Amino acid sequence: MATYLVGDIQGCYRELCALLTQVGFSEKEDELWLAGDLVARGPDSLSTLRLVKSLGNSATTVLGNHDLHLLAIARGIGKAKPKDRIDPILTASDSEALLDWLSHQPLFAEHAVHPIVMAHAGIPPQWQLEDARRCAREVETMLQSEQQQWLLTHMYGNEPDLWDPQLSGLDRMRYSINALTRMRFLRPDGRLEMHCKLPPGEPGTEQFISWFDFPRAQPLGKTVIFGHWASLMGHWDDHAIGLDTGCVWGNQLTMLRWDDQQQFQQNRLDP
Repeated sequence: MATYLVGDIQGCYRELCALLTQVGFSEKEDELWLAGDLVARGPDSLSTLRLVKSLGNSATTVLGNHDLHLLAIARGIGKAKPKDRIDPILTASDSEALLDWLSHQPLFAEHAVHPIVMAHAGIPPQWQLEDARRCAREVETMLQSEQQQWLLTHMYGNEPDLWDPQLSGLDRMRYSINALTRMRFLRPDGRLEMHCKLPPGEPGTEQFISWFDFPRAQPLGKTVIFGHWASLMGHWDDHAIGLDTGCVWGNQLTMLRWDDQQQFQQNRLDP
């Protein structure tokens, strides 16, 4: 059995299928881990959701910011923008089943055998694994409850931007969502920097520190697999692997076979 890890799909369904064919993925023998943002901006988010859902226990996906936004739009919170290209999901005959399935996906996942964990944006340096587990489960429990509407309505916003174990209620939920699904840079004092999308080293980023370079009090002891940060065009170090290489923006979809550390890529296909 092989474990395949893939970056943000964002509706690039044909590229995902081509990549699965390229690696010879077997639904019965292999497992596929997806770093979130299954939907939005690409041409076929509906087919992407249907495919990943159909894989059942062979697929593990974490929720990304675009996935959460889709759930919010579906519940009447705001309006979809044409560039998001999610209307086919909202009008599909199986829309409610897909959205219910999506709302039951985790924000943080741990592999049972391999020393890897996954979150769409990453894990803030102030957290240990137990913090990530606890905070993710708190959000997931609410997302899967009668309080889903309240959470989706109030999750938007950039504050609080600094972790405090004493955070509670909406502040705690919002920080957890932002850290797990939107984080890229931190400020030197550890606050989330929620606006800059450039890669490290570009002009304008001098005062910021990427979350995976920010010192941790204690190492996590596992490799964090993440997506979300397309301008990185991939990232690889001993502690974190970023797999979003901007397929939806005309670049490539990237997949890693964990077992032998081999990477595979599929270029964006012509419309």
